[in-house]
Amino acid sequence: MAITLTEAAADRVNKFLANRGKGVGVRLAVRTSGCSGMAYILEFADEVEEEDVVFEDRGIKVLIDPKSLLYLDGTELDFTKEGLSEGFKFNNPNVKDQCGCGESFSI
Repeated sequence: MAITLTEAAADRVNKFLANRGKGVGVRLAVRTSGCSGMAYILEFADEVEEEDVVFEDRGIKVLIDPKSLLYLDGTELDFTKEGLSEGFKFNNPNVKDQCGCGESFSI
């Protein structure tokens, strides 16, 4: 099982953590939501919880709860800029379908 980050994502997370002045890494999760069934959650983590599964890539700690890991295994987190839009993108090989707006997915 693994979660990876592109160089662009790692750079962006590092900048956010530096601007915040605190944090141990980034927390990824999924929740039931949207028209396709599940949505991604990305938060900055200030501490590692007891149940967290911790991955480290490009010097960034990625924390995931065990239930979400089933849906996120193999995911690559990227950061993209297209015109005036920028944001994190989940490249998840487990996704079978996603809604037209890209906000939710199903496995």
